[in-house]
Amino acid sequence: MEAAKRVNDPRFAERAAKIAMYMKDSNKTDEAISLWLKEDPKNPTARKVAALSALRAGNKQAAVEHLNAVLKGDPAGFEKTALELANVLQRDGKSDFFYQVLEALAEKNPDQAVVYFVQSLLAMEMKNGALAEKKVQQALDIQPGWDKALVFQAQIAVFSGDLSKAKILLRNASIKYPENDKFKKLLAQVLIKAAEYDAAGEVYQAIVLSNPKDAESQLALALVDLQLNHDSKAEDIFKQLLDQPEWRNQASFYLGKIEEKRGHTQKALAWFDKVAEGPLVFESAISAVSLLVKEKKFDEADSRLNLLSDQFPKQKLRIILMKAGLYSQQEQYETAFKLLTDALVGEPDQRDLLYTRALMAERIKRPDVLEADLKKILAKYPDDAEALNALGYSLLGHAERYAEAERYLQNALRLQPNEAVVMDSFGWLQFKLGKPELALDYLERAYAKQEEAEIAAHLAEVLWTLGRKEEAKKVFNKAIKKAPEDEYLLSFQKRLLEGEE
Repeated sequence: MEAAKRVNDPRFAERAAKIAMYMKDSNKTDEAISLWLKEDPKNPTARKVAALSALRAGNKQAAVEHLNAVLKGDPAGFEKTALELANVLQRDGKSDFFYQVLEALAEKNPDQAVVYFVQSLLAMEMKNGALAEKKVQQALDIQPGWDKALVFQAQIAVFSGDLSKAKILLRNASIKYPENDKFKKLLAQVLIKAAEYDAAGEVYQAIVLSNPKDAESQLALALVDLQLNHDSKAEDIFKQLLDQPEWRNQASFYLGKIEEKRGHTQKALAWFDKVAEGPLVFESAISAVSLLVKEKKFDEADSRLNLLSDQFPKQKLRIILMKAGLYSQQEQYETAFKLLTDALVGEPDQRDLLYTRALMAERIKRPDVLEADLKKILAKYPDDAEALNALGYSLLGHAERYAEAERYLQNALRLQPNEAVVMDSFGWLQFKLGKPELALDYLERAYAKQEEAEIAAHLAEVLWTLGRKEEAKKVFNKAIKKAPEDEYLLSFQKRLLEGEE
């Protein structure tokens, strides 16, 4: 500071100002900035630092003055500067004050669209969608063709849940500015969000036809084709993208998914193993492991998981859960239980570890651990429908606890009324309570949603009890073909079907 006062060189004042800001000494900051601006009045960084200091100090007049100088000196760079300031001030809890300063700045510069646009961004940060919409419209009134503002206006509509409005805005912008693909791409994304996949595909198809080198849109089109079960079309696009290094890994991953869907395990594995870098490396490796488990190639799956532990230390939790699933598939429930117990030493409250250990505890006849783990989850997450359902269902083996089970299952049903496993549990409870007709209603709806072996066994037993034995046999025969080793189906067969013979 002393050097800045003695020497005609703005670098000393700049250094003093930055040190003072770091020290959070507002008086020294202001003194240094004053010297800096005296030596170099047009320096944009000096103005930016001056504005930040004034904003932090709550000095509205000074903040407006400095921001006005920034706006006049560099209108094109004002947005970037304002967003940098907004980022810092958000951490300081001063977003509201910054908005008020911009309001005063807008009064001084009513023809500057950028000020209203930044206000709109701030209003969204402040979770005020109506204000954000008003401000972005003001920006567009001044600068009607501003693509960034038009896109943000559509995004505001999406954030507020008004997908219809977003679609109208983006379609209009696409027609008005046909050369700007930004609008078409965002329109396609909104259509996907609205589950209008055919329409989204048409938009991406038009983009690709007009610009065959747009690989990003080609990939998006292929993903929409996958969603529509147009696997061959998607496959053709992915194979074209293999020639482009930037997209090769993603294309290989999805080609693996297509082959997996077709039941071509070796082809799928070959594609997954080609994914060498990028965000899908771990997903490819996990997909390969899942395939091997499905094929009951447990040793290979285990050795791959061991390699992943070293390669992806940040994915430790997911790998542990995969290993537990691998042991469970092999009916090594004690091994899985121990693995999860060891993992819980380091993370005693980790929800997924607790839930998975609860499932293993049931297998090794440790109802005390099952109940304790699920109750621990519910203590922290009382609306965890999965834990509520598991705990309620686990109590159905004890007639004296049916009332307790009903409370848990009613809560689960309230949270997830259309979830098949929850409907199944609640239906099975009704059967246990001697209400087979009511049970049948829930179980039929559950089975219509998910033709899972355990649900089939429950449905067959209720039908059998109601004297509808042929229907029960039909449900059983269909399910046993898909899952010939399922314990619930085999139990039904032994207790009722073989008993009849």
